Amino acid sequence: MALISVGIDHEHAPLELLERVTVAEGEWPKVLRTLASHRNVHEAVFVSTCLRTEVVAVVDRFHDAIDETTRVLSEASGVEVAAFTDRLSVAFEHDVVTHLFEVAAGLRSVVPGEFEILGQLRRAVELAVEEQSAGPVVGELFTRAIAAGRRVRAETGIARGTTSFAHAAAAAGLEELGDDLAGARAVVVGAGQMGAGVARALLGARPGPERLVLVNRTPERARALAADLDDGRVEVEPLDRLDAALEGARLLVVAVETETPLVERAHLAGRPEMVVVDLGLPRAVDPSVDGLDGVVRIDISHLRERVDRALGDRREAIDAAEAIVTSEAARFLDDQRARGAAVIVRELREHFDDVVAAELERRGHELSALDEAGRDLVASVVRSVVAKIAHRPTVALKESAGTDQGTRLGEAVRALFDL
Repeated sequence: MALISVGIDHEHAPLELLERVTVAEGEWPKVLRTLASHRNVHEAVFVSTCLRTEVVAVVDRFHDAIDETTRVLSEASGVEVAAFTDRLSVAFEHDVVTHLFEVAAGLRSVVPGEFEILGQLRRAVELAVEEQSAGPVVGELFTRAIAAGRRVRAETGIARGTTSFAHAAAAAGLEELGDDLAGARAVVVGAGQMGAGVARALLGARPGPERLVLVNRTPERARALAADLDDGRVEVEPLDRLDAALEGARLLVVAVETETPLVERAHLAGRPEMVVVDLGLPRAVDPSVDGLDGVVRIDISHLRERVDRALGDRREAIDAAEAIVTSEAARFLDDQRARGAAVIVRELREHFDDVVAAELERRGHELSALDEAGRDLVASVVRSVVAKIAHRPTVALKESAGTDQGTRLGEAVRALFDL
């Protein structure tokens, strides 16, 4: 069996394609069930975020698994396989481990060190456990990757400053408006994790908005967020009152998951100058608003450019994070190899014990002339001889665990003894 990852991410695909292949979280269980229906797939975890749609799986046949996985991604997203096959990111065995640890550490994010990815990976593996598509291999892999990601953020400065899309969005709006935001009205559409992060960042800014309007499909959730923020500048409006919420606003941040744009050109036409930050993928703001006078639209691709320009002073933290990832990934691989060697050693000993027991039983009639003490002595001698024969192979397997030689020896022992 082999460990693979197959996906589409912002490092290898344009925003337009990522937008099309993103799968809503409510559809993840269906994707997992479809993956698990393939006999070639033994374990699988699926995650789809605004900038990453990916499957991590344990499979029998590598190339068949890639074909099967891409077909599942195509069915889930409604995008033809031909549209993304040349943009796929594929990793195998050890590379999967390094890749996932880097993702969890935020080293593969648009905003290095951002926290959202840890929650997304945790939800992905928890859902896979619920759907019974996660097994001991991918379950342990995700658990260790998430732990490594937490260590990176605790021990390095990679999480200092702008560490999430939420903070990057707020910073982008503040940068565009500057002092113009002071005494002005800001609107945040979405009361989820990202919307909450944007709201907190804006309320904590100096200068900050005079009023902050939370708009959400479910007003109760927005009111719960407002209560948690505990700031007199915050008010709540339902989504069907978006037009009213936008009256006099200078900043609009949209942080929701939607199949079609929530903010249309008509919502913004004829309004005063406004900065619009779209964190949705698929886009939550119709790109045609770019043609409106006074409207500045910022989306994820623009945020990526801003973050890239600001990374210079965090190079040292990124290097430190990469060192931790390398160390933690190597430790995980060593543990997995050692565990694999222990399994082979146990199976080999059980095999020899079964052979001895079967042979003693088969030759029982020949030993019947001996008394019980004599039969026990013969059995003891046979077991002792077999144990001495097995000693050197088991020592070699244990000593070479975690090395390429150990892998080859393990494969040879399995083949020789049909384990």
